[in-house]
Amino acid sequence: MPAEFSLGALPGLVLADLAGYLVAGLVLLLGSLATFFRATAGAVLLGLGALLAIGALLVEPVSVGVPLARFTDAMFTHGGFAMVDRVALAGLAVLVLVLAFLPPTFRYLRYRTPALPVFSGQGAYSSRSW
Repeated sequence: MPAEFSLGALPGLVLADLAGYLVAGLVLLLGSLATFFRATAGAVLLGLGALLAIGALLVEPVSVGVPLARFTDAMFTHGGFAMVDRVALAGLAVLVLVLAFLPPTFRYLRYRTPALPVFSGQGAYSSRSW
């Protein structure tokens, strides 16, 4: 592979855009893990990661010097297979952003089940209650 094809040969804005995609992916991964363990911060991290992904998607045409309207036209009309990932990223980032900040999401994440069953009343521990 020739030396011209390296990360060091890329312009600074392109490297910043790639770093934006990387940070967005890592924040989304941490948010999904936190949400899996029912932490409220997971939904906030998912929303932040979706905003970072949308931001990186919007910075991409600026980093290569293409007007945003032309980039969007190429993305949705005749971009081919190379733009399918960007369309999927845009759609999924908006979906994650909306779902992360819905009130039922926070209600689900804040709900805590009791640690131990509560037995009360007369004869709760006697064999007659069985």
